[in-house]
Amino acid sequence: MNNTLFNFKLKKINILILAIINLFSFNGVKAEEILRIGAIPDQNPEKLNRLYGVLVTELEKQLNIKVIYKPVINYAAAVTAFRTGNLDLVWFGGLTGVQARLQTKGSNVLIQRDIDKNFHSVFIANKNSSLKKINNINGLKSLKDKRFVFGSESSTSGRLMPQYFLNKAGVQIKDFKGGVPGFSGSHDATLLLVQSGSYEAGALNEQVWESNIKSGRVDKSKVFVMWKTPPYYDYHWLAQGNLDKKFRRGFTKELQEVFISFNKKSKNQKKILELFGAKKFILSKNENYKKIEQIAREIGKIK
Repeated sequence: MNNTLFNFKLKKINILILAIINLFSFNGVKAEEILRIGAIPDQNPEKLNRLYGVLVTELEKQLNIKVIYKPVINYAAAVTAFRTGNLDLVWFGGLTGVQARLQTKGSNVLIQRDIDKNFHSVFIANKNSSLKKINNINGLKSLKDKRFVFGSESSTSGRLMPQYFLNKAGVQIKDFKGGVPGFSGSHDATLLLVQSGSYEAGALNEQVWESNIKSGRVDKSKVFVMWKTPPYYDYHWLAQGNLDKKFRRGFTKELQEVFISFNKKSKNQKKILELFGAKKFILSKNENYKKIEQIAREIGKIK
């Protein structure tokens, strides 16, 4: 082989090697050194992108690593991305977190907000319906034969816990008008569907209801809260079990400490807490979600 041909082939091989390196890198950072975070899409994408943009910046600063936010199209996609290892740290609701953890060996609940140990759903109704405010769970019987909408099929506060309380009141899915409920896909959408009169009633998480009141999106002349559920554990950060190996010894604990340290003295941290609707983050553990797992098995969301 002459030198010209040899040098040409060598150049092509070098180009191929460089392309492969770039494929597994991100701005000079190896793919395995990137913390990939995600979240269930329970609210509008614009708010989520704003929230996670600020969070990514803060985590990079505090942990001195590259962090990227990878949006997913629905709740099931978030669980799948975590199970397959495409996401390292995910903000899950109670149900999706349990589903993902049971499917991913070694994964652990790390952090939750202060409000997540006493979370609530609200049942809302359109004022043009015949529905009234109720004082206890038995009043949910008034929802029989009504057009009712949940959020996502895998939402803890928009489906799982509302269905649990409905069942306790003797109301089954088949009891709604037409024999089936609607599924809006998100808490924001549930609110708008009930407010517009497309459905007579629905269930969503209390935090989203309150934030929409503050933003002026709730028209109180059209929609009202029928009932607020008893408290339960909900949202949390679920982490892969290999983060110490992927980054450095003690990294998982560092990650927990960073979240716990967030406070309103820092401009960015204050914004993160406000967007999450929390005063602070606190430690959490797998055991906190045993009740969610039990209920999910009862209604067939976990086999």
